[in-house]
Amino acid sequence: MPLQPSAGDESTLLRWMRLEIGRINDGIVSERKRLSRLLREEHPSSVTKGGEPYDFDRDVLARLKEVLPGVLQRRLRLPILFYFDSTVPDSFFLADETALEALQCLEEISPLRRMRNGRLWVAKPLVYTIMNRYPTAVQIVMG
Repeated sequence: MPLQPSAGDESTLLRWMRLEIGRINDGIVSERKRLSRLLREEHPSSVTKGGEPYDFDRDVLARLKEVLPGVLQRRLRLPILFYFDSTVPDSFFLADETALEALQCLEEISPLRRMRNGRLWVAKPLVYTIMNRYPTAVQIVMG
């Protein structure tokens, strides 16, 4: 007969998981900056929640500037954040309308896609592809 975890074991496991998720999220940028501002900075950077410097790839910023119209450059905050939700294991969600517009303009997400209840679910392989195309401009937040 398999052993069932006790309530105390589950509580300890949940505390440990929250701690680990917190450590993972320490690498998330704490102050997202507008693309237009990052383009003006000599060394485009921000700070992570863990207090470490976070440098943006200048070539990626230049590529975004080439494609995105000025209005999006002034509204888009980087990095674009996708969120992990353990109840939907095969997708991440986007909760930023401006980021959705930018990704549609970049032809990464279909222009037919729309947010529902403030979220757009995107398959993990597509999010990983976007992250590889735009390093430093996209991050995943663990929930």
